Amino acid sequence: MKKIFLLLCSFFLGMAFGQKSDNSLLWKISGNGLKEPSYLFGTIHITCDASLSDKVKTALDKTQQLCLELDMDDPNMQVEMMNSMMMQNGVTMKSLAKPEDFKAVDAFLTANVGFSAEMLNTVKPFMVSAMLYPKMLNCEMQSVEAELIKIAKTQNEEVIGLETVSEQLAVFDAIPYQEQMNELVITAKDNMQRDKTEFTEMMAIYKSENVEAMVTFTEKSPNAMTSKYGDVLLKNRNQNWISRMTTIAKNKPTFFGVGAAHLGGKEGVIALLRKAGFTVEAVY
Repeated sequence: MKKIFLLLCSFFLGMAFGQKSDNSLLWKISGNGLKEPSYLFGTIHITCDASLSDKVKTALDKTQQLCLELDMDDPNMQVEMMNSMMMQNGVTMKSLAKPEDFKAVDAFLTANVGFSAEMLNTVKPFMVSAMLYPKMLNCEMQSVEAELIKIAKTQNEEVIGLETVSEQLAVFDAIPYQEQMNELVITAKDNMQRDKTEFTEMMAIYKSENVEAMVTFTEKSPNAMTSKYGDVLLKNRNQNWISRMTTIAKNKPTFFGVGAAHLGGKEGVIALLRKAGFTVEAVY
């Protein structure tokens, strides 16, 4: 189970778009009572190249703490994650799939993650899918969040979070388990080909720093988990974050790092911060 936790943790280090946004992943937050600016940065949870640009490193130097989606310093994080992995009300993956589909998933998981579907039977299917993410890259997996944490630690700065593990993983109780299982069956039957193609396209968009294109990408994704449940995965969480970001930024200049898919669009973090009275400007 420790291996399961480490794989999931690498993805959720944080789980990532109106007013038109310029092409930038880094944004300066000022005004609205802030004594010093804070910064907002769009991350990608898994990638082939997690190196940080000079502008990002400069912003890290100008701030006094790092705030990610999750508080990676929380000593209870592993326990919370393990407790939140399981489906509620006795639901199992076997009960959500046809016998032949469950058999296909079982063989696929055994071959790719070293755990059978029987062993993972009570785990939320999305959590199981997240374990497969490193296999969808044609490279050794890297994490932008991990690089941010590394710099924060060298600067002796605190790492905090916008939400708890329980809050983040509760999202996957709000999305029907049947939908989650349907997507896992598709992944198993086509041996991740659809997902690999989507990951390649997503990384190209991320590299272009076009946050609006990221919005369009998520809305048109063939994966129902992404395209049908944008409110649950993105918009509702964005709304919850704004008051928290306001309090944190007014306390001390902060570098906020959240999944890039949260940035753009009418209900993205950039637009919501502007609506709350802040000046949010792209950094080039």
